[in-house]
Amino acid sequence: MRSTVYVLGCLIAGAVSAQQAADAVDPEAAGAGAFAGFPEEVAASLDAKAAGVPVVSDNWMVSAANPHAVKAGADVLSAGGTAADALVAVQAMLGLVEPQSSGLGGGAFLVWYDAASGHVTTLDGRETAPLAATPRLFQTNEGEPMGFFDAVVGGRSVGTPGTPALMAEVHARWGNQDWASLLQPAITLAQDGFSVSPRLAGLVERDQERLASSDVTAGYFLPDGVPVQAGDRLVNAPYAATLRALADRGTVAFYTGEIGASIVATVQGAENAGVLSQTDLAIYSVKEREAVCARYRGHDVCGMGPPSSGAVAVGQILGLLEGYDLSAGPQDVEVRRLMGDAARLTFADRGRYLADSDYVPVPVQGLLDPAYLAERAKLLAGDDALPEVSPGDPAFDHALHWADDVSLELPSTSHISIVDAAGNVASMTTTIENGFGSRLMVGGFLLNNELTDFSFRSHRDGVPIANRLEPGKRPRSSMSPTIVLKDGKPVLAVGSPGGSRIIGYTAQAIIAYLDWGMNVQAAVSAPHAVNRFGKYDLEEGTAAAELEGGLSEMGFEVGTRALTSGLHMIAIGEELRGGADPRREGIALGG
Repeated sequence: MRSTVYVLGCLIAGAVSAQQAADAVDPEAAGAGAFAGFPEEVAASLDAKAAGVPVVSDNWMVSAANPHAVKAGADVLSAGGTAADALVAVQAMLGLVEPQSSGLGGGAFLVWYDAASGHVTTLDGRETAPLAATPRLFQTNEGEPMGFFDAVVGGRSVGTPGTPALMAEVHARWGNQDWASLLQPAITLAQDGFSVSPRLAGLVERDQERLASSDVTAGYFLPDGVPVQAGDRLVNAPYAATLRALADRGTVAFYTGEIGASIVATVQGAENAGVLSQTDLAIYSVKEREAVCARYRGHDVCGMGPPSSGAVAVGQILGLLEGYDLSAGPQDVEVRRLMGDAARLTFADRGRYLADSDYVPVPVQGLLDPAYLAERAKLLAGDDALPEVSPGDPAFDHALHWADDVSLELPSTSHISIVDAAGNVASMTTTIENGFGSRLMVGGFLLNNELTDFSFRSHRDGVPIANRLEPGKRPRSSMSPTIVLKDGKPVLAVGSPGGSRIIGYTAQAIIAYLDWGMNVQAAVSAPHAVNRFGKYDLEEGTAAAELEGGLSEMGFEVGTRALTSGLHMIAIGEELRGGADPRREGIALGG
């Protein structure tokens, strides 16, 4: 039975609601279920998370969304592996035990700090649009946008997966352990079976109608037509076989071998057929891109540039707030006014300018220029909510005019933060887009629905939309893997899932640590208040909901709702301090 201390710990400082506390996962939560029998250090980490206390270590740290995955990464680090090695092991395990959020059928962005060189590198493992895709892929015969889930479910929404290629690239650049050994923990658990976690069981139950659209997917998640339950043991022999193929032959087995052939056959043979081809898989490559960094409170906040909007948007929010005092904290309505309207201004720019920079010119420098942000920040000087916001006019390398985007990005995804004994830092956000992606399953893993991150419209009033769908293009993302540096040295690794709210979650976590003086566990547990397009979403059942009256008086449209972030954060100094979001099942482990 769950202890009273555990539940009360989850409620410290209004961090999570009573319902969230009841749903939080500790080793006893599922009886004989998901995490029973775990090592003592895993149980201790869960207790620390519940009590709002960081996990502390002197050597290495890993924080991710599931204890099985964190334990796999911790074992690699304790054996002398690098953060790159651990990242491979963690991702392979997440694809098994948290398949609804990320996996081999999806894509990811990595921000890497190399301790030896002091250099920050970003790798783009985002999915690509098939070469046969057209801007009208998600439009009806009349040229109108399709319904979102009409587009998502089936092969139409599937882009070329990038995660396997990114795993291999990371290992080739920075790993020191045997590639096959990093996949073995997930292979073993897939063969032996794992206990379904409460979170996975709940999501399967809520999505069972869409999961039933594919016989293979339904056979796994809905055996005998009944959703899997928390504590059920799931064996995934096809996933073990896929990982064995990757272990033996590398990504060739995936992109040009039998796995790729199965992906293409599944996508093209689905009822809502897609256009992904063997050629799309064969030509896929990970791209190294220049890190996008913004200054905030004497720190450099570095992340992934286009096709991610994450680093630019987080940087803009922080840049707009640079001249304002936020020290009064998260329950101060004036602080929340500033944060909310800064985000609205940012999202106005994001909707017009951000897209894959290989296809459209993106004014990254102009959007983050301190002079531009200082001028835009003057709009925040009043006492009430801005009545309306519109995109700004940043300095632009090309005289192009874009229409505002109309894409929809729903929350799923996962985030991993790792620091190894040598001081290398990895911050990676990984996804298959919507929960359970396209609902198509191949080789024991789900395929993404990433193409629905493109705008369903290609033009607005005759003006092209930057994030329109084009062959080979990478859809815009909100994923915001971030490394914060002070005087060239990393001090924070952070990121979150959550659709387009990722940007707000990540920005708030940084503010909580730098402005509000919170420890990393308190920062990721802090109640959320997120604004993107005008409506202020306050996290239900938390202290944030108490802001509703004050923000309404300021002129904001306000509502309360669940805001299920999945922040994983490591503070880096003389010792390492790790935090994991109490809204999900993750933990931090150090050694």
